[in-house]
Amino acid sequence: MSEKNEDYRDKLSTIADDGKRIWVYPKKPKGAFFNKRKLLSYFFLIVLFGVPHLKINGLPVLLLNIVERKFIIFGKIFWPQDFFIFAIAMMTGIVFISLFTIIYGRLFCGWICPQTIFMEMVFRRVEYLIEGDYKQQQWLNKQEWNAKKLFKKTLKHGIFFGISFLVANTFLAYIIGPEALWEIQMVAPSEHLQGLISITIFSFVFYGVFAFMREQICTTICPYGRLQGVLLDSKSIIVAYDYLRGEGRAKYKKNEVRKDVGKGDCIDCNQCVDVCPTGIDIRNGTQLECVNCTACIDACDFMMESVNLPKGLIRLDSEDGIKNGEAFKWTKRIKVYSGVLILLLVFLTYIIVSRKDFDTTITRANGTIQKSVGNNQMSNIFDVTLINKTTNNYVITLKLLEEKGKIDLVRNKIILKEQSEVKGKFVITMDKKDIKHGKNKITIGIYGDGELIEKKTTVFMGPLL
Repeated sequence: MSEKNEDYRDKLSTIADDGKRIWVYPKKPKGAFFNKRKLLSYFFLIVLFGVPHLKINGLPVLLLNIVERKFIIFGKIFWPQDFFIFAIAMMTGIVFISLFTIIYGRLFCGWICPQTIFMEMVFRRVEYLIEGDYKQQQWLNKQEWNAKKLFKKTLKHGIFFGISFLVANTFLAYIIGPEALWEIQMVAPSEHLQGLISITIFSFVFYGVFAFMREQICTTICPYGRLQGVLLDSKSIIVAYDYLRGEGRAKYKKNEVRKDVGKGDCIDCNQCVDVCPTGIDIRNGTQLECVNCTACIDACDFMMESVNLPKGLIRLDSEDGIKNGEAFKWTKRIKVYSGVLILLLVFLTYIIVSRKDFDTTITRANGTIQKSVGNNQMSNIFDVTLINKTTNNYVITLKLLEEKGKIDLVRNKIILKEQSEVKGKFVITMDKKDIKHGKNKITIGIYGDGELIEKKTTVFMGPLL
């Protein structure tokens, strides 16, 4: 870390002393890490735009219909009754984020987060293409308005809004499905005015985020930046500046042996600052604004190579690694987090795989009592609720599996339609000689189109005396 003043800790790099925003013009990045980020980002973009159109057994791979409380994940339908699975998944996600941050710092933000991927790999690339690199952008913005500036700004923001509209429609496809979205798009806007207004609002939100908010989302709005300050420790892998090797900073002079004249390897070229998308100086140490995008590593390695100095002045390392030359170690905290994470993943996988396609609830009908039927039989009335999580329709029949007796439906048939819930009533009649006094446990088989799909145990009330 630099031995210079540390007033950077008291303010954001993008806020001036008078409270006004300092607009960040990052230099166009390039290098080995950036090339890897591009490949990973393109993969995630293909997944994001492609997944809504993929199906398994006629069902979407992923559908998150919050309005109807219907979720489809990998072709399996989840209903509100499966909410506990999502609770377990959220717990697993929190533990994963915590563990990931403890080990790798904020690497998620720079390499996986959709905000960063869209900003740096889509919107920023359009900006570079139209307005040029950071110096050209600064020059263009300082210019008086003229035909050239008006054309470039109009073209850029028009493309920005078009991409935002596409992103908003893609997210809508995750909620209502691509077929429903296509139907909406093919009819007159007046027939779905409310939906059109909603999608336009979301488009403007995305447009505002990527055209104007930009890094402010990461530095002032996203809670993960604050969370990392609690989770990081001196052994976490971060984008770190080797201050022991780099200080003191001085401009490069050809054929000079820097150590002999008391100079560090940092040639104070400011390339790491110019390329940073959040406008910080990584040489000041770990900062809230750093998203571990590794752009500064590429920029520094290029400069080190240019002046025949070893690369890695800025690198992925821990504070202990910089200070003491320690290699990464599995600490007790990391082992505990890993153990908890593995257990949660195993449990989550088990409950997803073992989740039933049908849910049946059988209860005694409210306000009813057991009744005598003739001299030798008794009857109980029951309510049944059936939930079908599949895409098939079934005619439901009920049978006693272990006990003697008969079941009569109040209605002639119970039709359980695909992805739906149905309620009904039925009467169980049994001979008194087969009934004990008080409560009698009985097992009922639920059959769909003649095939046993579930078993349920309930209580048949016999004579009390």
